[in-house]
Amino acid sequence: MIPGDAASAGRPAALARGAFAGAGFLGYAALCHFTNCAAGPSTLGAALALAPLAAAAAVLGHRAFGRPGAVGAVALLGLAALAAWPQLERYFSRLYVLQDACLYALLAAPFWTSLVGGRTPLCTLLADRVHGPLDAAELRYTRGVTLAWGLLLSALAALMPILYLCAPRSVWSAFANFGALFLVLLMFVGEQLVRRRMLPATRSGGLIATLRIYLVRSA
Repeated sequence: MIPGDAASAGRPAALARGAFAGAGFLGYAALCHFTNCAAGPSTLGAALALAPLAAAAAVLGHRAFGRPGAVGAVALLGLAALAAWPQLERYFSRLYVLQDACLYALLAAPFWTSLVGGRTPLCTLLADRVHGPLDAAELRYTRGVTLAWGLLLSALAALMPILYLCAPRSVWSAFANFGALFLVLLMFVGEQLVRRRMLPATRSGGLIATLRIYLVRSA
């Protein structure tokens, strides 16, 4: 089989994996929204709120110490959760909002830090790796896109606790689980459309190529 045929043959499997991952994420978000809107303590809500922490602990432990580190990190988190389980069942929504705010703040940080100290803006670096050296117009544009992403992600980080404290629980949960992701996807699509208008001669590497470069860089 020639390389092109191999790539074509693997495409349906990749699409199936992507669809499965997307369905799993939406199912998780729906369950989180359901538990956040329900009154009173929730065992399911506490378990769902702890799931991202367990995944993060496993990844960090594995990077530091391999498989034993991953198992040990998850086990320590489990022991801590058991010790505080009644409080987790009662206040699990606070863990949700804390995780969301921290996540978007951490995502925003690389965009902001790349704009200071003479560093290369993050979107400039990604665009350069996707489709080669950039001209002056592309450099200005990608710097502006880096700033726009930093502003969006910082705004999301700030909105999470504000909505939690000031809006009905259902409004905060709907935004946290669905609205914020929609805004991020809208930003991706909008940026592509603006780029084609402002830099029509620039070849776009596509969303998947850009994400691949970012994930490889962050690994």
